[in-house]
Amino acid sequence: MIRLVAMDVDGTLTDGGIYMDDAGGEFKRFHVRDGYGIEALMKSGVRVAFISGRASGATDRRARDLGVTLVVNGTGDKLTDLETMARELGVARSEVAFIGDDLRDVPCIEWSGLGVAVADAHDDVLSAADVITSARGGEGAVREVADRVLRANSAR
Repeated sequence: MIRLVAMDVDGTLTDGGIYMDDAGGEFKRFHVRDGYGIEALMKSGVRVAFISGRASGATDRRARDLGVTLVVNGTGDKLTDLETMARELGVARSEVAFIGDDLRDVPCIEWSGLGVAVADAHDDVLSAADVITSARGGEGAVREVADRVLRANSAR
């Protein structure tokens, strides 16, 4: 049973694009289906976490909008943050799913009970993953994982 779904943000929950204006404003595109999947996970009792290597106000805002309270924004060590989070929540590593797209996500994908790469992930991430989504990052990949976890959890 998966009790914690953690994910990278840029390239996983988004399409990887970072839009900046000349005043320093930053914009990211999030897919509504991913949001629905996150809400469904939380409603079922699965904890959801965002663990991002890049600090971003847009990430914090999306987390608030969805009710995600487990947010590590701007970390240099995603694996340590994930391990600490799981320990503090009392979640075994086998009960953790991690979704990522780039090299900094590989340790979390390998450590987790269910390691997931989005379809357009780096080749090394694809090789490390247990599951590869059919959707690209920011295009419903997180929803795909959420649906899979919900189906598997309800079968138990």
